[in-house]
Formats: sequence, C-alpha cells, structure tokens
Amino acid sequence: MDKEHLRQCLFDAGCRDEVAECIIRKFESGNLNDTLKLMKKERCRAIDEYHESGKKVDCMDFVLRNLNNEISKNSGGI
Repeated sequence: MDKEHLRQCLFDAGCRDEVAECIIRKFESGNLNDTLKLMKKERCRAIDEYHESGKKVDCMDFVLRNLNNEISKNSGGI
C-alpha cells in the first residue's frame, strides 16, 4: 500500500487528521508495528462511536414507537 492510498483509506474511515498524519508518519518510517498499534487504537475509537450512534438510534426508535402508539390510541386505528 502506498502513502496516498493509506491516507485515503484513513480519511474514508473517518480518522481525525492528526491521528491519520501520525499513522502515516509511522508507516513511512517503516515502523509497521507502531502503525498497526495506532490503527487498532483508532479502530476501537470508531467502534465506540458506532455503539454510541446505535444507542441514539435505539432512543429514536423508542420515541417513534411511543408516538405511533399514541396516534393509534387517539385515532382508533393506524
């Protein structure tokens, strides 16, 4: 993988600029073990973000279900 491809992949994955630059510097220096560690750390951050987003969607679904139930009760149907 070349530097620009790595940069694009990190950008597409939503890495923050400063983290992406640090990963690229490690990659360019040939320090692949540190590159891998940084990428795993950033992946964990992305997973945490994913789970937080899921919780928000669950909350919205709960509110939507309750609103739909209220509408059904008040109108006598769907």
